[in-house]
Amino acid sequence: MATPHLTVVGLGSGDPDQLTLGVWRRLQAAERVFVRTAQHPALSLLNENGIAYTSFDALYEQHDSFPDVYKAIADTLVAEAKSMTAGESPVVVYAVPGHPMVAERTVQLLREQCPEAGISLQIIGGESFLDQAFVSLGIDPIEGFALLDAAELQPSLLQPQLHTLIGQVYDTYTASDVKLALMERYPDDYEVVVGHALGVESEQQILRVPLYELDRTPGYGNLSLIWVPRSDDAALRNRSFERLHEIVSILRSPEGCPWDREQTHQSIRKNFIEELYEALEAIDNDDPDGMQEEFGDVILQVMLHSQMEEETGAFSVYDVIQSLNEKLIFRHPHVFGELGASNSQEALVNWEQMKAEEKRMKGTDVSRTSVLDGIPPDLPALMKAYKLQKKAAKVGFDWDELDPVLNKIEEELAELREAIASQSEEEQASELGDLLFAVVNASRFIHADPEEALSRTNKKFRNRFAYIEEQLRISGKQFDQTDLTEMDRWWEEAKRQ
Repeated sequence: MATPHLTVVGLGSGDPDQLTLGVWRRLQAAERVFVRTAQHPALSLLNENGIAYTSFDALYEQHDSFPDVYKAIADTLVAEAKSMTAGESPVVVYAVPGHPMVAERTVQLLREQCPEAGISLQIIGGESFLDQAFVSLGIDPIEGFALLDAAELQPSLLQPQLHTLIGQVYDTYTASDVKLALMERYPDDYEVVVGHALGVESEQQILRVPLYELDRTPGYGNLSLIWVPRSDDAALRNRSFERLHEIVSILRSPEGCPWDREQTHQSIRKNFIEELYEALEAIDNDDPDGMQEEFGDVILQVMLHSQMEEETGAFSVYDVIQSLNEKLIFRHPHVFGELGASNSQEALVNWEQMKAEEKRMKGTDVSRTSVLDGIPPDLPALMKAYKLQKKAAKVGFDWDELDPVLNKIEEELAELREAIASQSEEEQASELGDLLFAVVNASRFIHADPEEALSRTNKKFRNRFAYIEEQLRISGKQFDQTDLTEMDRWWEEAKRQ
């Protein structure tokens, strides 16, 4: 029994003159010809020569998504090829626009399915739309270029130093999605080029438009593409993570900054803490401009420490990113896996389960670990107390209601009074610590983070004290020219305001 045979040919990027002689001969010799779409200029040549063909255009109306259409096309072709016998020449030909191996998902599906179905698959190339793009737009691909699909365009794929060709821009809706993705990396007025029917005489159009007008340009169809010319503009490069990595590595290099070169993990350890607190201040002030700057400073600390390790060969910042991505995916099985989580509490349960699974995978003996493990030793004491109590509460070491917690605060306060009256400063400090720990317990029961609560009180104190200072200035006085009674009156005024 003869092996079923299917030949895929490329119709070229548009004009019938682009059809290769080999493709033309196979179209003439075929018993059955299928075309992905009849909306292609080269099909006029088949019409003129009486070559019958079957179009899959109707499938686009029958299915809700392109993947479903492409699967239906591949399934139909496989079934058709298996139903026919191959002779000396291919009997079933499938013709696609451009080159079969360039932006043609149906061909990729056939390459997967034909071997399993026992079908001999032959692919014969044609001129792709890339060839005409290089000619019509004057692009030399040796300068570097990227070919991207408009339907799956992500800002992370864009590299301004490469010519970027975006294909499959079928309509203004697709062009709008492309515009939004490009605006993540390029200025709104960046000039881009829209090409319609490149290489098709009398139909070709090349339009240069600012990015913000990309979806206001008419004429999009099956033969449309968008070209984003390459650029060495520093402002564009500076929007990339790769540029940041490059800058930090230069700063640490022998030709870089002497100060940056001399730093170690320990020498800039305190900088990390300071930058974090400055970022928190910007958050507390609801200051977007401040947040933008301070978040950058925090990222710089991560980059510097990672660069130091990269220089020793231990790891790079890309290893850091990989580990983080893998951890996020692993600990969110309700998002990236099959588990479910209908609320935040169920999500936290999943998170803790996956953390425990990570420890087991790393060979950690969970039975010999403490419930209180995992709290950084250098965490501020108030935050550490809060985390210790939360971990202990998870295993039932906790009160059931608030009243005993408040009673404990009163008990610790009484012990502090006794210590102040009769004991050493060391004992007094110890009792003060017990009181603070009890207050932190109360914060958990009223669902208030003690660090945030105290930060708000600190801010409130600063504002009210600033009012006292302002009243002194208005009165022409200094602190040594007033008394507590007067300052307390101003303090109450500030509270009322």
